[in-house]
Amino acid sequence: MAPDVFDGERVLAFDLETTGVSTQYDRIVQLALIGANAEGEAIHYEELVNPRRPIPAGASRVHGIYDHDVRSKGGFSTVADAVAELIEGAIIVGHNVRKFDMAMLEGEYLRLGKRAPKPKAIMDTYELVRRLKIGRPHGLGAQCTRHGIALKDAHTAAADAAASLLLFWRLSVDHAPSFRKSIEEIERWAVHGTVGSESTDLGRGLADLEPVDSLGKIRIDDGHMVLAFGRHKGRHLSEIQFEDPRYIHWLLSPKGIEDDEARERVKTYLDGL
Repeated sequence: MAPDVFDGERVLAFDLETTGVSTQYDRIVQLALIGANAEGEAIHYEELVNPRRPIPAGASRVHGIYDHDVRSKGGFSTVADAVAELIEGAIIVGHNVRKFDMAMLEGEYLRLGKRAPKPKAIMDTYELVRRLKIGRPHGLGAQCTRHGIALKDAHTAAADAAASLLLFWRLSVDHAPSFRKSIEEIERWAVHGTVGSESTDLGRGLADLEPVDSLGKIRIDDGHMVLAFGRHKGRHLSEIQFEDPRYIHWLLSPKGIEDDEARERVKTYLDGL
């Protein structure tokens, strides 16, 4: 069973209810983060948020939240710091959480002029269901029914978050061989269908390469800098800079590479590409 891979990690199921489905224009009206910290202590964070605009009737019919429910609540800025503290460095579980919930959340932080929190990994059950070729429909409700999970109060943030966590557990039990990997490998497989290994086409294992920083997060292979951790593990920084510049921006912050000297060395390398 895969959840052993979560030992010692903060694991949180995440779900939002919003004014609509546009990650660019719509706003959050409710959010929930449910799970446990690294010591196994329960975390249950659930808040209503005033979107500072009318909630469309169609959205209210889905999630049951109306303008009068949020009128006395604060805007997203009042929960931003607490949410960031929970998500930063955590393993986030959710259904279509990568492309919707996390994208929506990032938009809220951008409006505040803040950096969105960066989870250690995202375990998206929608991606996993598709990667495992489980039959349609792939929506959370249908998948919960298929896997014998009772989903009460569907389309409330807390209920959907908890259901996605149970769905992940069920998938990891029913398809255990696919989950006998590191967190980074499971995420890479879910997104790309491939698993990076220590023995990649770099020719040597990552552990054999010269480290750039004190923790060995960045390593040198034939003059190229290679990432040795996280979802881009085993890839050249030049590739990541082109495909995922926001990740590089985070990597070049003290939270990415803690070693000041190494961070400057990486900046110089990237500037020279």
